[in-house]
Amino acid sequence: MKFFDAVLAGIAGTAAMTAFLYLLSFITHRVMKVVCILGTMLLNRTQPDGSLSELTSTKVAGTIAHYGVGVLFALIYLALWSSGVGLPTASWGLLFGLAHGLVAMVVWYFFFMMHPNPPLITLRTYLTTLIFAHIIFGFVATYTFYLLVRPDYSFWW
Repeated sequence: MKFFDAVLAGIAGTAAMTAFLYLLSFITHRVMKVVCILGTMLLNRTQPDGSLSELTSTKVAGTIAHYGVGVLFALIYLALWSSGVGLPTASWGLLFGLAHGLVAMVVWYFFFMMHPNPPLITLRTYLTTLIFAHIIFGFVATYTFYLLVRPDYSFWW
């Protein structure tokens, strides 16, 4: 049962993170649409001017990959909790999100450096923003998991 709770938590965390990035993209007019960036890079569909692909299939591929990785990380959180590393609490969710964000920043950096034709985005801003987005993921995924399993302790300690 905890496996499915972690899957749902991963979906919730990924949705919150994605909403945060899309909201920032809307407010700042910077390219931070993670689903489009990921889909464009995975399918090698960077436009000749360096912009993202807006094809539906690109968005579908980006969405599936993004949510798949989110579920994977939620399962890693569950494995850590099950092995005695932390608890599903606010502080551990924020800490896991920060650690997860730093890992994601490094992975994305190398993905951009190794890609044959990455889209033209402000990479430093995007990578920095990813850290905060993953902190949101960690918090929301952990809180969702906490609500689903209802342990005998407070989420907020």
